Amino acid sequence: MDAGELRGISLFKGLSDQQLSDLVETGTEVFIEPGVTLWDEGEPADFWWVLVDGAVQLLRHIGREDTVVGKMDVPGRWAGGFRAWDESSVYLATGRGREEGRLLRVPATALRGLYAEWFPFGVHFIEGLYGTVRRVESTIRQREALATLGTLSAGLAHEINNPAAAASRAVDALEDASQMLLASVGRLSRTGITPAQFAGLEALRADLTMTASVPDALALADLEDLLTDWLSARNVERDWIIGPTLAAAGADLEWCTRAESLFEGPALNPVLEWVAAALSMEKLLSEVRESTRRVSELVAAVKSYSQMDRGSRQNTDVVEGLESTLVMLGHKLRGGVEIVREYSDDLPTIDAYPGELNQVWTNLIDNAVDAMDGVGTLRVATLSDGAEVTVEIGDTGPGLPPPVAKRAFEAFYTTKDVGKGTGLGLDIARRIVVERHGGTIDLESVPGRTVFRVCLPLVQA
Repeated sequence: MDAGELRGISLFKGLSDQQLSDLVETGTEVFIEPGVTLWDEGEPADFWWVLVDGAVQLLRHIGREDTVVGKMDVPGRWAGGFRAWDESSVYLATGRGREEGRLLRVPATALRGLYAEWFPFGVHFIEGLYGTVRRVESTIRQREALATLGTLSAGLAHEINNPAAAASRAVDALEDASQMLLASVGRLSRTGITPAQFAGLEALRADLTMTASVPDALALADLEDLLTDWLSARNVERDWIIGPTLAAAGADLEWCTRAESLFEGPALNPVLEWVAAALSMEKLLSEVRESTRRVSELVAAVKSYSQMDRGSRQNTDVVEGLESTLVMLGHKLRGGVEIVREYSDDLPTIDAYPGELNQVWTNLIDNAVDAMDGVGTLRVATLSDGAEVTVEIGDTGPGLPPPVAKRAFEAFYTTKDVGKGTGLGLDIARRIVVERHGGTIDLESVPGRTVFRVCLPLVQA
């Protein structure tokens, strides 16, 4: 490789001919072959690689797959060499040939020596800047990740606790109901009930159900009092339990009269007790079924949100990701937040990394709720426009002043109080949308209406 070949690369602008010659003599020309690995993620970054021509893919091993995280396709793009400034540095991604071309490979130790000779002050400056930025960004990103994980975990625990507690209460009550049912069966057997009478009793019970619609609370209370008085007048034991149960199941005085016509005298008590116990068990089993179904839905939403059982890049249903994110943030969406969904009926799937998109939706929805201070309307909309899908997340908060909106996607820029924001949420969202998916993200904000708009291509390049 001739030093003159580097003269037209903007990276080396300002270097003298002698400096370029020293750089070429120190380095080695490496040819790029498509599909051939040049350096590996996690290995010591002992070399500085500068693209002269051709193209190199940058990949990271995520889960069970190698995921493309970037590319070097413009002369002067470089990778590695970090050990010139930090002895513990490693390659952040694997470099693999994409198009035939050439690279200049310079040992990190030689790079440091050249810099020390050419820019002695620059070496100290870069060392300090590199170390400081690396420590600060690493600490803040860890803190942001832990804070987000803690918030989601607390919310999920709250969401699961309600149906789990309901199921636990229902199971405890089932024990009492089953004992009441067994006791009533024993008392029925001692009354000498005939098969024809039992068939009539079963027909009466079948007319009632605890899952039927009930009247309003005032009408239900009046019916409970009416049935309790009717039972008390006939010396039915535990009328304060049987009466409300029959009323909730839709029984009325006409139903009670039919039961009395089949079972007169002492037999009426165990008959009505058996019916009430059977209805109570039906209701409690329904509560257990509904509670466990809700827990299963939450677990499914967590699996969808985390993508823990799926590949990293796949055909992705954007609405599914939005809905799982809303479930994960459900604890923040109660009270004064109204959710308006405007989903397109013909929305196609897209080629994307769904786990990363869920991180985008989490940041945008969480910011929207914070902007409204927990009171307002959250609008989540999707639409398709030919080659891309658009997602809009809006809120009715006070809006962002133009100077703030202009800097919204800058790293480390935040308008939240100390300890409540790191300024990385929207920066990460921008990187995922723009750099990982080749899409766009922007915002419109006026008092009372802020909308973040994310456009994603159906197929990635």
